[in-house]
Order: sequence, then C-alpha cells, then structure tokens
Amino acid sequence: MNFNDVKKLIADHDIKRVDLRVTDMPGRWHQFTIPVERLTEKLFDEGQGFDGSSLRGFQEIHESDMLLMPDLTSARVEPISEIGTLVLTCSVKDPITGQAYNRDPRNIAKNTVEYMKSTGIADTANFGPEMEFFLFDDVRFEQSQQTAFYYVDSIEAHWNSGRDEAPNLGYKIPGKEGYAPVAPFDTLRDVRWEMHEALHAVGIKTEVGHHEVATAGQGEIAMKYAPLVEKGDEFQWYKYIVRNVARSNGMVATFMPKPIFGDNGTGMHVHQSLWKDGKPLFFNESNYAGLSDIARYYIGGLLKHAPAVLAFAAPSTNSYKRLVPGFEAPINLVYSARNRSAVIRISTYEKTAASKRIEFRAPDPTCNPYLAFSAMLLAGLDGIQNKIEPPDPIDKNIYDLPEAESAKLAKVPASLDESLAALKEDHDFLTSNGAFNEKYIQDYIDWKQEEILGLSMRPTPYEYELYFNA
Repeated sequence: MNFNDVKKLIADHDIKRVDLRVTDMPGRWHQFTIPVERLTEKLFDEGQGFDGSSLRGFQEIHESDMLLMPDLTSARVEPISEIGTLVLTCSVKDPITGQAYNRDPRNIAKNTVEYMKSTGIADTANFGPEMEFFLFDDVRFEQSQQTAFYYVDSIEAHWNSGRDEAPNLGYKIPGKEGYAPVAPFDTLRDVRWEMHEALHAVGIKTEVGHHEVATAGQGEIAMKYAPLVEKGDEFQWYKYIVRNVARSNGMVATFMPKPIFGDNGTGMHVHQSLWKDGKPLFFNESNYAGLSDIARYYIGGLLKHAPAVLAFAAPSTNSYKRLVPGFEAPINLVYSARNRSAVIRISTYEKTAASKRIEFRAPDPTCNPYLAFSAMLLAGLDGIQNKIEPPDPIDKNIYDLPEAESAKLAKVPASLDESLAALKEDHDFLTSNGAFNEKYIQDYIDWKQEEILGLSMRPTPYEYELYFNA
C-alpha cells in the first residue's frame, strides 16, 4: 500500500478522522486521533508527537517526548465506528536520536525479525495464535480495603438451569461440554459471525469459529497465520473487534485465562513455522511427525527456554490458575504428534510441507503479542543455532502416566513468580542479539513483581471461606 492507496481509502469511505494506535508494555492498545486533513506524506516522515511517560513501560518523564511513526501498510478502515475512521498502527521513534525506540514492543518484534534474517536461517517467521475468549452477559468486581468480590453470568451457563427466566427453556451448557454445540445451546453463533465479518473487513483471514469447551459463553475464532509483526498487529485488531462487537450486543468479552472456577480456561495455542525464499523449513516426511531437523532444534530451544518465555507468553498471575497439573492445559515440557497433553503438539490434520508447523500450547491472550512472539522465535532460533535436541517425544496421554514417570518430566513454572525468576536467570537468548535489552527485561520483571506483591497482600474471598472461623 502506498500513500495514493491511502488517499483512495479516505475518499471511498468518507473518512473524517485518523486513529494512530500504539501498544504499551503490557500489550494494551492506545490511540491518538487527528483530523483527516493532517494525514499527509510529511506525517509519515516526521511522525506525531506524544507523551511517552504516560504509557506503561515507555520513558520516564524527563525523557518523555516521543514520536508515533505510522506504518503506511497498516492502514485499515475502522469497522466498528459509525464515523468514518482510518486506523494506522504505529511504531515509536526517539526524536533526539532519530532511532527506533528500543522500548516499543513493536520495534522489539521488528528487531527480532531483522535478527532472524541476519542469521541466514529464515526470512519469515509465521505465527498463528488460536485466541479464545469468554462472552458474559454481566460482570461485576470490586477490590477495596474491606471488600473483594467478582461476579460473572451468562444466560447459557449451567448454573442458570434453575433461574426464573419467565420462562427458562433449559438450553444450558454443562461444564466442560461446550465444545462446538449447535443452537439453541450455543447462543452466540451470530455474534461470533459478526466478529468474523469485522475481522474480514480489516483484512484478517479467519479459518473457523466455534463455541469452546467451557460453559458461560466461551468461544474461539481462529485466524490464518501471518508473519510475526503483521500477526502482532492483527492480534491487537482481534481483541479490539471482539470486545467492541460484544459491547454492541450488550455483552462483555474477556481474554482472562481463568475467569471461572472448575471449568476450562482461556488459552492461546500458538502455531509457528519458519520459511526462506518462499519455502517452508519445518518439513521432512522421513522424520518423526514429518519434522525437519531445523524444526526439531527449534522445538529444543523453545522447550529449553519455555520457563523464561512464559514470563511474556503467560504473563499474569491468573495464567497459572490455568496451567495446573491434571486439568485442561498442558504443563509438561515435551512434544508429540497429535497429543494435546504435551506442551508442544505437532498437527497431523494436513501432510503438506506448507502446513507443517509446531503448536505451543501454554500461552494465553493476556500477553503482549509483540513480546511473546519475539521471545518464542528467539528461543527457537537459539535451538537451531546450538542444535538443541528436545527430549524424546511422548505419544501417549501424559495425564495418565504413573506418578514416578510423570515426575521425571520437566514442567512449566507453577506461578508467574517462577516464570520471572526463570527470565531473570535465562535471558541471554533475548538480549545477545540486540532484540531486547537488559534494562527493559529488568523493568518488565520489576513491574510484574509489583503485581505479584499486590496480590500477595490482599485477602481473597476463598481465604475467608477457609480461615475466617479457624
């Protein structure tokens, strides 16, 4: 897309305003709106100033002046607003040095891709996250000095089977039985399709949508894979569209990994593969699961560094309420073909070279996509460069292994605190190539440890149930 293409979009869609969007360290999207008359070629060259100190993870107040640099190729017409709006995804530039700002997550992702190319291993890293979410009809929560509670509800939840709905027709989804039912049990098919259409409107290719396993409105819309930075941009669009379409239908969407107790949580299985000169690098039909040596070494690197990677890819304390032994999320650091109890699964649906990929199943969509995808790729590249062999694949249900055998398997961290400790000890694979820098990683660890401390000091409702009358 060039500037003339953007001008045509503006004319064809009666654009009145332009949103410049940027991502902070936690992964939240922010926007700065300008009138369409200000969108000139000069803006793409010189950028739009903003206060970097007001975004989490950016600069301190004494060095707060920063520039938003719109990406011309990212121009999309906003599918939600009734006012004609053009959206441009931005990276950040330091106005003093003139360099790409090294604390901007999107720049970190771009640096990661450039490093990958410099190794000669590959020129494209494709990522395809399977993003799940819940759609609730009601949500309330509060945390104060003397009060702490949350409440969520969904008309299709099994706990409403006895509610007076005048009339209650009984079409509720039992816990853990929500995988792909038809209407009238699935009440959200049309809402998900509305999300499909909005995603298509901004150029995001989708593959399949369905109700997910949990009761209470859990769903998934799978996106087609795309190169790392582009998929990071699409990830931000995805969350934006799902939330806004839900709101327009009187519901609320959440990507929280474990919003309800006793049922499946929300994960984000991340499919990934490397390509060079338009050819896939992960396929060799003679090897186990059709994997090339490069793919196997990539798996070795990802498994080795997984505890540190999860500090970015499963970045909330709530993430580890999903990553629990014996429940729905895989925690064993092994790989396998077809086997969903391994943390890395090799899909066998298709047998072509182009379809060969690995699926990392521990992440969740609370992550910052630019940081999480970059960490995964750098771990995999380290595996390739150092020819790291993964443990032998396990082709049986790991959940059913004898305790003595299961205990020998490496596991994902049991808490965010453990993931951050792993990142503190193991991050050379992120920094030695210049993609991340030491200070950024330490600042990230410090910020996340503040979250952990805040949680550790607050009593929870369940502690009242356990200990109030002790």
